[in-house]
Amino acid sequence: MESFAVAVNAVMPFLIYISFGYGVRMSGLVDEDFMNKLNKLVFRAFFPILMFNNLYKMEPGSTLDGKLAAVGIVSILLLEVLLVLIVPKLVKGNPQRGVVIQGIYRSNFVLFAIPLTTSLFGEEGAALASMMVAIVIPVYNVTAVIILEMFHGGSSDIKKLVKNVVTNPLIMGAVTGLVFFLLGIHMPSCVNETVSQFAGLTTPLALFVLGGTLHFSAVKGNLKYLVPSLTVKMIVLPAIITVAATAMGFGSLERFVLFTMYATPVATASYSMAQNMGGDGELAGQFVVVSTAASIATIFLWVLLFKSMGMI
Repeated sequence: MESFAVAVNAVMPFLIYISFGYGVRMSGLVDEDFMNKLNKLVFRAFFPILMFNNLYKMEPGSTLDGKLAAVGIVSILLLEVLLVLIVPKLVKGNPQRGVVIQGIYRSNFVLFAIPLTTSLFGEEGAALASMMVAIVIPVYNVTAVIILEMFHGGSSDIKKLVKNVVTNPLIMGAVTGLVFFLLGIHMPSCVNETVSQFAGLTTPLALFVLGGTLHFSAVKGNLKYLVPSLTVKMIVLPAIITVAATAMGFGSLERFVLFTMYATPVATASYSMAQNMGGDGELAGQFVVVSTAASIATIFLWVLLFKSMGMI
């Protein structure tokens, strides 16, 4: 039951934020036009601050097993290449292609991996998961921008693609944060605290907006995308990475961290990015909501299986 409680505690805040946004819109306090404008604000103002803050606050002395980091990054990139080759053959519309690819490879690694790993492995698990987050999240975000741009109107103009990627708000925030980190630039504590508070607002606001633009009636029409994609994401890929990590000789902690990269729900940012970059925002939002709700069961069952097999 402990693993079930961990899964519920990780998921419930997301569902509460989404439900609150949905309730506010349904009550008539705001309309969908307001939510769409707020979504643009979250994407252009808050997510860049979050990206900046994540990279700016990386621990200078942090050390991570090079093999673990390499497997994490290479596995993501390899999966993305396969998806870019396969998904367009199965999904007709460009707005849906980029969203489906995101929905399969991009996980809410930040807000799920750390609490899950901490609950099972203690402080050692928290430290390792945090270091992997610092490496994996920038890879998720940069490649997500590239993929969404690739399928934005089907343009094959490389110069335009590069320009759009470089000027993307998330990339600009990430690059600025990395520059501050590498140059050792330290902001005054009052500014540092303010930036952290703004960054902390990003995920709740993004989920609130997601709830405020959600149409449950549209989920049925998108089951053809949701069911196979989330089956691959939450069942097939976690199984593959677990077997691969075991074959490569990783210990239980390292293997579990790699597992959480694939088994956790679709990243919240994928909705805001799709909505603002020509993707199917409604489908992206459904990926976040459905995967988050389903993860209560899937994460519990995975942890139960690992414990029964003596893998954790």
